[in-house]
Amino acid sequence: VLLTWTASAALAQQVVRVPVEVGGRTLQLSATLYRPAVAAKAPAVALFHGCGGVGQNVNRMAQILAGRGYAALVVDSFGARAIRDACTSRWPTVEQAVERVADIRASVGWLAARADIDASRIAVMGYSYGGGVALLYALDGEPVARATIAVYPDCALQDRLGPALGNRKPLLMTMAELDDWTPVRQCEALLSRVKSGRDLIETRIYPGAHHSFDAVGLPVRYLASAGNRSKPNNCCGAHYGHNAEAWAAFQRDVEAFLARALR
Repeated sequence: VLLTWTASAALAQQVVRVPVEVGGRTLQLSATLYRPAVAAKAPAVALFHGCGGVGQNVNRMAQILAGRGYAALVVDSFGARAIRDACTSRWPTVEQAVERVADIRASVGWLAARADIDASRIAVMGYSYGGGVALLYALDGEPVARATIAVYPDCALQDRLGPALGNRKPLLMTMAELDDWTPVRQCEALLSRVKSGRDLIETRIYPGAHHSFDAVGLPVRYLASAGNRSKPNNCCGAHYGHNAEAWAAFQRDVEAFLARALR
């Protein structure tokens, strides 16, 4: 039984490379594809990490999605760029975030080209800094993906897009009430600039939760050295940690949103 389970797990999880053209050169992004146990073409979700790189929360969500019938591609945007933890001394710039939008486009295209993926049913999901990048993708131009989920996103990244924004596809923004790293007020300011497609945007604010409410098992703590775009000069400090109620509600909200958006 153990050997059978191990073989099945190996088949369901695959390390891949996603090529992306950036500044006249090709980067090979490391990624992990979690495949569901379905015979037909599967809908898919491409997941993008925050400033700390690919973490257990992102991989955990990918496994949950695969268990619900979605192919899940977890993309590492930092490895090919030789970036490690960017949460403190190397806090990502807006320019780096704009560059990372190319990672999303390339990953969506990579999934769409696969024979085992339903190219018409692909969503993008970004966390924190990656959530801000996902919003750049969703609100700037014509996104190919059918839907976007921004998880406690860095909404300050959108300042470069101008005063009037348009949204064209279903978008879910999930936020934490007590988030002092990517605060709700910044996302509310962003939403006030959306002049078209506002009816396609859903928001969820989880009471009593901080940033990284999905970091299961991690008590809320304060990171004094955290780069923080919501504070003067992007510095410093923020709370983050698990909230069981928010994590449970978040899973329900994501499942319901994807069922609607990718039906």
